[in-house]
Amino acid sequence: MKKKLPGARKRVLIIVQNLPVPLDRRVWLECKALTAQGYQVSVICPKGPGDPAYQELDGVAIYKYRPAREAQGIAGFVWEFAYSWVRTAGLSLKVRRGKGFDVIQACNPPDTYWLLALLWRWRGVRFVFDQHDLNPELFLSRFGEPTSLPARIQYNGLRWLERRTYRASDHVISTNGSYRAVAMTRGALPASDITIVRSGPDTRVMRPVLPPAGLKEPGTFLLAYLGIMGPQDGVDRALEVMEELVHRRGRTDVHAVLMGFGDCYKDLRAQCTALGLDDHVTFTGRVGPREIAEYLSAADLGLGPDQKTPLNDVSTMNKTMEYMAFALPSVSFDLVETRVSGGDTAVYVPSGDIGAFADEVEALLDDPARRAALGRAARERVSVELDWRAQAQAYVSVFDRVLERPLDQERLAAWPFSVDAAQPDASLHPVDLDDEAAYAAFLADRGVPTPAITPVEG
Repeated sequence: MKKKLPGARKRVLIIVQNLPVPLDRRVWLECKALTAQGYQVSVICPKGPGDPAYQELDGVAIYKYRPAREAQGIAGFVWEFAYSWVRTAGLSLKVRRGKGFDVIQACNPPDTYWLLALLWRWRGVRFVFDQHDLNPELFLSRFGEPTSLPARIQYNGLRWLERRTYRASDHVISTNGSYRAVAMTRGALPASDITIVRSGPDTRVMRPVLPPAGLKEPGTFLLAYLGIMGPQDGVDRALEVMEELVHRRGRTDVHAVLMGFGDCYKDLRAQCTALGLDDHVTFTGRVGPREIAEYLSAADLGLGPDQKTPLNDVSTMNKTMEYMAFALPSVSFDLVETRVSGGDTAVYVPSGDIGAFADEVEALLDDPARRAALGRAARERVSVELDWRAQAQAYVSVFDRVLERPLDQERLAAWPFSVDAAQPDASLHPVDLDDEAAYAAFLADRGVPTPAITPVEG
């Protein structure tokens, strides 16, 4: 029987438990990067509302299971992890029989799929760990330093699962330098076994568009939040900033749009009502690329309310770079990795200081020239330094190495990917960024020009 060449092994199975695909934008970009370079990609993930059990999108086979009920307490989380693991393991058998796979990529949280990887290793399957979160730091951020015996058991259990995941990995993908440092210290991994792949946006697709009429009233400033609404995400702080602006400073010309969903969504809606902000805040719930493009193009400022915690301080906030892709300046609490992303194109305030946050928001709202300059600088930075295309090369190189795929100069020269696979929604109207006059006009009014005031005679 003819021996199979290493270069022919190019089937990847990606496991995600935190979000459905393609809603998980990082994972979907990874899928597109692999398929663009000739890999066959399958995904196992939970269903979103209305999702089918199986679908193929842009050449990616997506297998979905009904998610576990919402977790309540430790027992609920254990049940959720166990249920999801078993459903994922079952679907991995289905993928193996149908599409096959030569490498498993597991995206955390949780840090439980190392065991599945070990079970498949006897069939020659390699394991790549794409570390999206530091779960021990997540525990510390939510509950503080463990003092009771049950808390110490839970925390040490998370540390053990993380160590097992590191040890089972053939290669680790870190989202930034801080995560890489953890893999080298806590994971005791050599630098050669870790690759940084930042979650940069594809700026050919994420780019300013002309928002539809009525999305923002002329003469009103729009603040935008985009992201998950969990306990560690600080969206409640964004509402406190709005309360400060509207009720204490009389800024009735300010409106906020909060895009996303999560465990705290219902509580945030209730908090908004209790603060008397229902007329000044819009909750969109789950949104797609079109709504994101329209709102972030119409908005005047992006909000980064994530407070300084053990997890947030070292995590890359995708929202920051997505604001930048739409030439949107932002105000954020001061975090190590947020500064790495935003550089000097964003404004930072001490963590938890609502007054300082509101001060900087007001200062920017009252200085259109500075907003335009920061927006221009942000778009330039994310396009040149943080764009996904450069990250995608590093990402694909991990699988070339793990699967010992021969170097193909023609394939590598094809970067960036074909443009036809990255076109934005045809019904949107992109701003011509190469037309300086059009771009400057957009930066000045975000596509919603201020109407001329006709003098009243007499």
